[in-house]
Amino acid sequence: MAKSKNHTSHNQNKKAHRNGIKRPKKFRKLSMKGMDRKMLRNMKFAKKGNVHNKGKTGKYEVAAKQAKAQVP
Repeated sequence: MAKSKNHTSHNQNKKAHRNGIKRPKKFRKLSMKGMDRKMLRNMKFAKKGNVHNKGKTGKYEVAAKQAKAQVP
């Protein structure tokens, strides 16, 4: 008895391109909905202490400005 065919990719490429193969949507920010509340709270405090997020008024930037002002 002959073996039966297990798989074929016939017509699959045509079906895929019929409506176009689209790239995945790029989201600016992931939703925090449904995430662990304890982790989100910790992340909030971690962001608050991050030097990168302090902007121009962070204590490190102020110290750097003062140091530049003192050097002639």
